[in-house]
Amino acid sequence: QVQLVESGGGAVQAGGSLRLSCKASGMILSVFWSDTIGWYRQAPGNERELVASITSGTPTIHQDSVKGRFTISRDNTRRTVYLQMDGLKPEDTAVYYCHSAARQLWGQGTQVTVSS
Repeated sequence: QVQLVESGGGAVQAGGSLRLSCKASGMILSVFWSDTIGWYRQAPGNERELVASITSGTPTIHQDSVKGRFTISRDNTRRTVYLQMDGLKPEDTAVYYCHSAARQLWGQGTQVTVSS
């Protein structure tokens, strides 16, 4: 059974950094290699929004509000996608989810809280 497991969330002060990880377990390497993995976030009362996405061999996509602060990357051999978040702001506070386009699968989410 394929699962996406996020980790790395936590509470930090504004200006701090976190690195989120999304590990795909049970996924064949060739499938993961070609899969588009996205990081999304959802703050209370808001809709879930795309933060960044990555597909092997194509340019990464980052939402305008995080460009220059967040960086998505992947290690296919580890079946893991990362989201490096620097210069965090209180408005980045949300539950962060990763998503597999190939499997239409969501992880359970990890909470990020940024205090001013």
